[in-house]
Amino acid sequence: MQQINTWVDKYFSNLHMPSIHWTDVAEIFIIAFLAYHILLWIKNTRAWALLKGLLVIGIFVLVAVVFKMNTILWIVTNLFSIAAIAIVVVLQPELRKALETLGRKNFFSSVLTFDSSKSGDERLSDRTINEIVKASVEMGKVRTGALIVIQKEQPLNEYERTGIEVDGIVSSQLLINIFEHNTPLHDGAVVVKNNRVTAATCYLPLSDNMELSKELGTRHRAGVGISEVTDSMTVIVSEETGKISVAYGGKLERSVDAERLRERLHSIQDKPIEEKKRKLWKGRSRNEE
Repeated sequence: MQQINTWVDKYFSNLHMPSIHWTDVAEIFIIAFLAYHILLWIKNTRAWALLKGLLVIGIFVLVAVVFKMNTILWIVTNLFSIAAIAIVVVLQPELRKALETLGRKNFFSSVLTFDSSKSGDERLSDRTINEIVKASVEMGKVRTGALIVIQKEQPLNEYERTGIEVDGIVSSQLLINIFEHNTPLHDGAVVVKNNRVTAATCYLPLSDNMELSKELGTRHRAGVGISEVTDSMTVIVSEETGKISVAYGGKLERSVDAERLRERLHSIQDKPIEEKKRKLWKGRSRNEE
């Protein structure tokens, strides 16, 4: 027993416990947070299949190390740098999408106020929302396909340049006339910015999301695609069914009615703070009465 106590005392006397500071704890949390989100990103992209393939290759390399297969180890060593570049090339769309998503996070826009477009004006007026809802419902009744992209914080200039400049005040008559069959502007998307239709017949990137229903056509995939690479909201009217869908943040909400569409548009309205307070005060006054 005495020998055991002596050995334990000697062991702990030689054991060096490093001092832990608050910066070390913060660093652990940051690394854990980044590791979690990187793994989550890998799982939801093609990188997950690539990672499984790399694990299989890693097992073969481990076998080669154990059995000292020098030729295989030489090949792996010389191809390692090329493989790293190849992985970046293969995952280029996913990496770009991840960086764009990071750049659209709200904490950046709140800390870095370098966006000159935020002048305090509302993004969508109540009148514009009503006109978009009215036009969408009317086009849905007669099964006229439509694709309306509403700009939020991120500019859509590169997509506007693919279309024809309009620069008109948003109205249900204008939107219905644009998407009317056999008219020069009906093919493509309409871009709405600051209560104005800036361009029509715009081309949008198609989504490669495999989870989207196979029954959805190019119009819906374009609506989801633009919402994946920008922070815009897209209103889609199906030409086949007349149903209205909303794409935002890479997600598609199908078969929305007029009230739900109005609610979604109000969520990106970005009204001035003074007007929000005024409406809140009016609501309280009515409740008190």
